[in-house]
Amino acid sequence: MIIDDNDKGLGFLIAETARLHRKLLDRRLQPFGLTRAQWAVLAVLVRRDGRTQSEIAEELEIEKPTAGRLLDHLEQLAWIERRPTPADRRVWRVHIPTAARPRSAAVADVVRDTRHVMVQGLSADQQHLLVRQLGAIKTNMVAALGEAADDPG
Repeated sequence: MIIDDNDKGLGFLIAETARLHRKLLDRRLQPFGLTRAQWAVLAVLVRRDGRTQSEIAEELEIEKPTAGRLLDHLEQLAWIERRPTPADRRVWRVHIPTAARPRSAAVADVVRDTRHVMVQGLSADQQHLLVRQLGAIKTNMVAALGEAADDPG
């Protein structure tokens, strides 16, 4: 079994791998003037342009004010633009402007390349197995957190 108090086991490897992934991705996004969090917003819009701030916050599982700050910064850098919704003047839709689309595609290529670096040397079958196993671990952790939330003491 991998679990041993004297060994840097599974939890350490997962955490360290995530830390290194964040560090590498931040370094690769720096020339674009983006952070990982800002890229996450753009990725949501690349998948479906015209979402609201609330929809973006919900998909990224962040608070609406946090999403608002990310959007403010992206708007200042001309990565996104907010447009009013004709049916409801209180709601603004967020779009990637035409001029920013080539830059967004270039950033997506950098993110894809970073993912390839992560799995370099693993066969397609090994990659699929790893994803399934990590998904199972995540499910276990979510369930454990749910149980902890239900435990009164």
